[in-house]
Formats: sequence, C-alpha cells, structure tokens
Amino acid sequence: MLRSHTHRVEVVELNASSSVAEPVDIALFDTFTQSRDDGTGVVHLLENPRVGKVVVYTWSTDRALRESSLELGISGYLSKRLSASELVTSLEKVQQGELVVSEEPSRLPLIGGDWPGREEGLTARESEVLCLITQGLTNAQIVDRTQLSINSIKSYIRSCYRKINVDSRSRAVLWGVDHGMQLDRVRVVDPDIPGAN
Repeated sequence: MLRSHTHRVEVVELNASSSVAEPVDIALFDTFTQSRDDGTGVVHLLENPRVGKVVVYTWSTDRALRESSLELGISGYLSKRLSASELVTSLEKVQQGELVVSEEPSRLPLIGGDWPGREEGLTARESEVLCLITQGLTNAQIVDRTQLSINSIKSYIRSCYRKINVDSRSRAVLWGVDHGMQLDRVRVVDPDIPGAN
C-alpha cells in the first residue's frame, strides 16, 4: 500500500509484542486480527521509550473504542478507509505534532482501504478469520483472539471455504499464503534483553 510513498515514509514492520531495538518515529498499531483490544497492545507501545508516537489504524467505527484509545495518549486514530496518500499525509501531520483523527466513516468513502481476499468476495471479517487460520491458529485460539463465538467462527470458516473453493483447512492455508495472508514481518530484536533472540 505504501510502496509508492517510500520517498516520504520508511516502513519497518515490527511485532508489537516484541522488543523494539531501534527507535521509531511512529508505531502504526494495526487492529486487524487483534482481539477487541483492552488497550494493552497500545499501552505497551506508548510505554516503550524507543517508540516516538503511537497511531491506531483500524476499521472500527466504535466511538467508545476511539475515545478510550485517545484517552490512553495515542497521537492518531486513522481509518483503513484512507487512501495510501491520505494515510501518509496523516502520519506526516502526526510526526509534526498534530493529533489526527479520521472523519466519521459515514462521511468517508471506501477508497484505499482493502483486505486480502476482497476481490474474491471475502468480507473483512471472513478475511480476518482466514488470516488467523493461515497463521496457524486453532478455532479456539481464533475465538480468543476475536471474541466471537465458536459457532460464528465455524460459520465464517464455512463461508470462506465456499468462496475460495477449498474443502480443507490445509488447502485454506495454502490459499491464504498464495493471496498475501501470511505474516511477513521484520522482527527487530534487542540483543540486550535476555531471551530476545
């Protein structure tokens, strides 16, 4: 999404639960495939002295979630409906010290926001479940991560299988890998922290 903006931003993909070895100006906290977060992931980043600012990047339209995130001290709450150019501009404003909050979704058209499998007809939630399957999570782990019922998860899985024309979990994983649902992270490890390797 940001490849055409490398002259304006440098992307370093991190595992938010791991140590940050090098300072970063902005940590973009992507809520995709996260549970209905209690804020611990954001707080972890806010408390990290190597993270300059934290911005939440989400599909969520929940006003209470947005307000609670802002109360934690984040520097921005950005919608995944933003185009790549709008996202970069927003991040530049955050870096300059502005608090940036995306407009209400009802006034914001779906332009650049996208998810893996959308072209194949998967909804954002189906894509989320399929991404978690591709990451190797069990149904029980997906329930824990998404806070959905086991029956809802099974329904999403059946719907995904039908839409992507597979009949087994292993074939769904292969489909997910082929369609960009595999985690592709650069993990920056702090050599001074025991067990960080």
